[in-house]
Amino acid sequence: MANEPHSPHRTNHNYRVNFFRPRPGFMRQKVRYTWILLILWAFFTFGFQFLLVLMQDTPAGDSRITNTVIFGFPLHYWFSGQFLIVWFILLCFLFNVFVDNLNKIHRKRN
Repeated sequence: MANEPHSPHRTNHNYRVNFFRPRPGFMRQKVRYTWILLILWAFFTFGFQFLLVLMQDTPAGDSRITNTVIFGFPLHYWFSGQFLIVWFILLCFLFNVFVDNLNKIHRKRN
């Protein structure tokens, strides 16, 4: 019975999905979009924090980043409290637009 074509223990390789080695075509492009947007998210989220540490106040108190004001808030507060939230929403919107376009392209091919 193990050799039956519809055995419940039979593995079907058509349903295997690997995020690090996607199949060519639709899945590979979708994973590429995901990686690019994750890198952009990490760059702005963590990169700015490292920049703040590198340019923190000196004993004289002359840091340009912490003394810069945007919309009445210090730059580091505005960036963390408002910009990163808007950035995340923008990245979600861009991902949906890219995947919708990708779906349209691959739907026409079939």
